[in-house]
Amino acid sequence: MKQIIEPKIDLDTTDIKLLEALQHDASLSNQALAEQVYVSPPTCLRRVKRLWEAGLIEREIALLSPDKLAATLGYGLTAVVEITLDRQGSDYLEAFEARVVLDDSVQQCYRVSPGPDFILLVHVGNMPQYLALAQRLFTSDANVRNVKAFFSTKRAKFEPKVLLAQ
Repeated sequence: MKQIIEPKIDLDTTDIKLLEALQHDASLSNQALAEQVYVSPPTCLRRVKRLWEAGLIEREIALLSPDKLAATLGYGLTAVVEITLDRQGSDYLEAFEARVVLDDSVQQCYRVSPGPDFILLVHVGNMPQYLALAQRLFTSDANVRNVKAFFSTKRAKFEPKVLLAQ
């Protein structure tokens, strides 16, 4: 599979400030966002639209509180899973990746090197659901050589953002 290289977009300080602010709170009104980054509302709207069109903003989501939902849904089970494939050719890597990203229990999928081929972050309701996921995604795949799962006992930090300024 060929990788498509997107044209580079020039970002200035205002663009970076807009992206930082939106990563922190994407629910801000255009007026509030403009005030926060010290630009006029029309300028803000035009720039944010440009950032969307350039693909720098993929989507807006709501981050839910697992602790507050736990009373109703339970905490569930979160695991960090290392996957090593028997054959690592690009077709094999892409086939495994394509299959696991379709599963709703797989929250994050990373192709890594060196070490295992993939690191997955998965979340399921309980251990029987994890075992079903393992059977569905790992055991039934003849190319999966090794699976190593680490089960989370506490989440100390969750900050889904891209570092824009150092």
